[in-house]
Amino acid sequence: MALIVRRGDLPNTPHTEFYAIPGVLALEEIHGSYGFDGPWSRKMHVRHYPTEQSSRPTVADFHFRPTFVDASAVALEPYMIHSGDIPYGGDALRSRFALCGGHSTLMSVIKATESFPADTYFRNAASHELFFVQEGSGVLSSEFGELPFKQHDYIVVPKATTYRIDLHEGSVWLLLIESKFPYEWPPHYMNRGGQAHMTAPVVETEIGLPELRPFRDEVGEFTVFIKAPGGTVTDSKQSHHPFDVSGWEGALYPFTFPILNHHGIAREIHTAPPMHNTFQSGHIPNTGFSVCSFVPQMEGWHPKEVCAPYAHMNVDSDEFMFFCNGSYGARKGIIKDGSISLHQGGVPHSPHGKAAERSLANRGKVAERLAVMLDTYFEPLTITVPALEFCDPEYSTSWSRAAQTQ
Repeated sequence: MALIVRRGDLPNTPHTEFYAIPGVLALEEIHGSYGFDGPWSRKMHVRHYPTEQSSRPTVADFHFRPTFVDASAVALEPYMIHSGDIPYGGDALRSRFALCGGHSTLMSVIKATESFPADTYFRNAASHELFFVQEGSGVLSSEFGELPFKQHDYIVVPKATTYRIDLHEGSVWLLLIESKFPYEWPPHYMNRGGQAHMTAPVVETEIGLPELRPFRDEVGEFTVFIKAPGGTVTDSKQSHHPFDVSGWEGALYPFTFPILNHHGIAREIHTAPPMHNTFQSGHIPNTGFSVCSFVPQMEGWHPKEVCAPYAHMNVDSDEFMFFCNGSYGARKGIIKDGSISLHQGGVPHSPHGKAAERSLANRGKVAERLAVMLDTYFEPLTITVPALEFCDPEYSTSWSRAAQTQ
């Protein structure tokens, strides 16, 4: 993030003496990425270092290790996962349901009916996290402050942030994309000063920022569950409250970004997916992935425009697409709210049946679609065994059936 934020009380000069409590030296922490070469923030803990634990860590009684299918023993075929059919239940910490993943990323859904347990916190030491809120609202609280979220927000959470999620009411349905690499705005949207240029579809200042609350100078035993690479969870007991920060500043922090703040770019003929790019993670185009937002926008207005996308196959990418509603024209009748398509590299996919012909009537009209897409770069994605239960077993033949019946 080029946008540097300052919250609370801390010294103007890094690594200098500071007292948030009279007579008690505050203790500095640097939260950084890419070693000491990437975006970072500094925090001032009022009394304790974040390293202080009250007992030796243990392995938790739950884990987030995904169970993938044996890719060497299954056919290469497209999948349609109906995540809307996955039942709600449990708290927002333990109810992660892994869908698919690769060597640097993992996609899951969370369909929770409860907040985190009381006095319980989570830290993902394996991945940076990007949530998309399909349904529900709440607050993500961390050492950086309280960050409210609502339906159709993205929530970016840097790796190793200590946080908890509290629901406002009812349930929450989240899509979660974990990445080994930090999330960033696509560099081609940014000018040489690091600011979004005037033609970019995103404006980096249209984000929601955490509000820092008064520091918690409390001792006791506070449970912080830590996810390690591979999915094992550690049960760590911290001897003081993890939200003991008097102030912080920097460029690495949690924030929200409403998907509709991606201002779609329309043109006379069909716009390819790079026009919908909102975030990216990794060293594009060699590793990592792009996240695209398909928001309502005007279709092409060329007098012979075919609004439906063309057939395509991702020879160097796997495509994961979460449909927030069933209004995506090329998939109408195939998808419903929360359906997910997984199209693997080298296998073409296209609109169904007469979708291309029907789309001719939409020239110059606003498409009411809403979808989140992830395209990997040189990273195959493998579906999990539990996700197969919610797959349409006939999806791979749906194009042939649609062509015969329409």
